[in-house]
Amino acid sequence: MKRFMFSLLMLAISVPTMCVSAQQKYGAGPLEFSSLKEWKRVHRPAIMDFFLNDVYGNYPQKQIEPRFELLEQSDKALGGKAVRKQVAMHLEGMSTPILLLIYQPANVKGKVPAFVCMNFKGNHQINIDPEIIISANAPTGKDLGTDAPRGAALSRWPLEEIVGAGYAVATIYRGDVDPDFDDNFQNGIHPLFYRAGQSKPDAEQWGTIGAWAWGLSRVMDYLESDKSIDHKRVAVVGHSRLGKTALWAGATDERFAVVVSNDSGCGGAALSIRKVGETVAKINKSFPHWFCDNYNKYNDNEEGLFVDQQGLIALIAPRPVYVASATEDAWADPEGEFLSALYASPVYELYGKKGLSVSKMPQPEQPSLDGDVGYHIRTGKHDITLYDWQQYIKFANKYFR
Repeated sequence: MKRFMFSLLMLAISVPTMCVSAQQKYGAGPLEFSSLKEWKRVHRPAIMDFFLNDVYGNYPQKQIEPRFELLEQSDKALGGKAVRKQVAMHLEGMSTPILLLIYQPANVKGKVPAFVCMNFKGNHQINIDPEIIISANAPTGKDLGTDAPRGAALSRWPLEEIVGAGYAVATIYRGDVDPDFDDNFQNGIHPLFYRAGQSKPDAEQWGTIGAWAWGLSRVMDYLESDKSIDHKRVAVVGHSRLGKTALWAGATDERFAVVVSNDSGCGGAALSIRKVGETVAKINKSFPHWFCDNYNKYNDNEEGLFVDQQGLIALIAPRPVYVASATEDAWADPEGEFLSALYASPVYELYGKKGLSVSKMPQPEQPSLDGDVGYHIRTGKHDITLYDWQQYIKFANKYFR
């Protein structure tokens, strides 16, 4: 964790935006450069600097090391197909821990690869398993009211399919890290990092998406200590706002070997300059806590962006990245998501990798899995489905098997 936080700190304080002048903006087209050396020395630092200072916000300089406590373990989960672990990640100053839930294949010799994911309303919603501990921060607390019954999000978490494919699933509830509402950053992890006299993040400091990404990196800290998980074969996956989070976590933490964005839209994989569906102004008005305050400079001013979201995907290179869309999810601009993946591909080619293997948006249910940049659009609405997971497993198998 220390190495990770130090690298982010150095990016925040030492990368000069003068590497590329304000007049030399990258815009929303393909990111094509003359050499890998030029990309690494000039363009990548400038693009990272932009996203740190003007979109997701800088991480705090203060470091807080989590303390891990194994709360429960069973080798009879999912009808004996899985080992279930539940870990409390304690942070000094937090009254409640971040609860980590892991399902991994049973009766497997050696270390297994894993998918790391954040969930929306509590660990207990991903499965009907009565042994899943309910977070005190979950929407209905301990009473399991109608808003958050066990297994309410079961369709989004095909655990038996994932575990049957040989993967562990590690998930945390977003609300254990930071609440998804505008509380002026008075709850969650933000106050833990305030300097003396500070009451909210500065304009260039992290919002909630940055905090969630930080939480996913703490899951990686734990996986590095778990001898049954291969921490070098971990994919981070996220849907919708958590897809934005997964992309940012993948960009800032190189320990994630594969990065997957599902229907992440504006502020995720979709090109902002298109102004299709959700726009920068709309997202900042509806969710003012997600990004840093500096992002408001681009409300109705997408033309002013130093680089568009293809730059975010390019920051993940050369590690594999997968972007997915849905036909009925116009709010997330499927074509804009596809174009970001396409326009980031030249950077992958600088590394000797293969970018997106198609130049035109594919038909539904015809995934492009050949390159190190993957993409599919499926029929249906804004959701993450069994079909999506099946493609992510196939994509991860290319690198983890």
